[in-house]
Amino acid sequence: MLDLELQPERSLGNEQWEFILGMPFYQAVHILRRQDRPIKGVQVWYSDQNPLLNDLVINLSQDGIRLVFDSYSQRLKAIEVYNMIKVKLKYCGVHFSSPHVQPTIEQIDQSFGATHPGVYHSEKQLFVLNFRGLSFEFHIESKFEPRYTHGLGSLQFPNGASPVVSRMYLYTGNSLEDTKAPLIPLNCFHGNCYLEVAEVLRHQNSTIGLRFSLVTEGNGPPKLSELRRTSFERVVNFGDTCEDVTSALGSPSKIFYKAEDKMKIHAPDAHKSITSRCSDYFYNYITLGVDILFNASSHRVKKIVMHTNYPGHYDFNMYYRCQFHLSVCSDKYSSTERWSSVQDRLVSCGQRPVVLNRASSTNTSNPFGSTFCYGVQDMIFEVMQNDHIASITLYQPKSHASSLKDLTS
Repeated sequence: MLDLELQPERSLGNEQWEFILGMPFYQAVHILRRQDRPIKGVQVWYSDQNPLLNDLVINLSQDGIRLVFDSYSQRLKAIEVYNMIKVKLKYCGVHFSSPHVQPTIEQIDQSFGATHPGVYHSEKQLFVLNFRGLSFEFHIESKFEPRYTHGLGSLQFPNGASPVVSRMYLYTGNSLEDTKAPLIPLNCFHGNCYLEVAEVLRHQNSTIGLRFSLVTEGNGPPKLSELRRTSFERVVNFGDTCEDVTSALGSPSKIFYKAEDKMKIHAPDAHKSITSRCSDYFYNYITLGVDILFNASSHRVKKIVMHTNYPGHYDFNMYYRCQFHLSVCSDKYSSTERWSSVQDRLVSCGQRPVVLNRASSTNTSNPFGSTFCYGVQDMIFEVMQNDHIASITLYQPKSHASSLKDLTS
């Protein structure tokens, strides 16, 4: 059984790990992977057809906990404990819910102090006690419904029994209904830069690069968190060297070398290419949601890939979401745009997509199905079956045909 410390408006966790409000989805999953022995029965809930309609949820079924993430920012918005008997909970080092301590109204008062009278929802038969950033629900039968504003403590129950907390919610602000996912906490930066938005730079209907609006941890006073949050801009253009990109964005999370083209064996001079070991390579910037491809010979930028990180895509949770702004032919688009709105204005009638089937070396099947790639000027839009854009590849116009080929290889 998990034994967790509660910090209202902030976190739920223990000495080894904690789920912090504002934490990116990627980091929460990383914690769960490292804690795969004590935490089991992990489920991810999302809307397959409309992933932006409902919150993105991680359900810890064996621990009675739900982590609720905003579907747009993919940051932790609220934590729900829906089965109090499956987890131990404490505040300021003292348990208020455990096999030996029942979370009664008296126990909540003792642990968290007096609060204003709660709210009774007669249609749900629920009495809710609200603290700032914290709510407790008590299931109350209608015959015990409180009168006026005397609160839960004024009720008389048979045999002196006291109601027990049925659910607990942790969030920021005064109201669960109005809460929003906070900014990424400083505890979650870990020396990385995070993307606020990426603007696609275009000139005369051609893409020239990306402008990154970034945020990272600064060197302000420890107690003034806002002063320790530093925002700045960097630009990466086609033709930039590896040194230019590293100077602008820092070291990549990973470097990936493209596999050698398997079709070269059919070329008449295939034996001559054996001595060549060069291959194009990617700088993977996971926290920016971007891949940057360099030419093997010149070591200069030739392509940029922006990932929207939608659930239901093969690459989901390999990147943070790249929130981008794109202007094409006086129209403006964002990472939450549906493909149909782009297609109607930018794609010629009758254009057929390239079907992209992804599979790993260990699993030849893709449970999420194929995606479809459309070429628009010097961009390739990868579209999911639910009409959302999974990624956009930006390239220099001279290599349009090879770009489609590389994306599908």
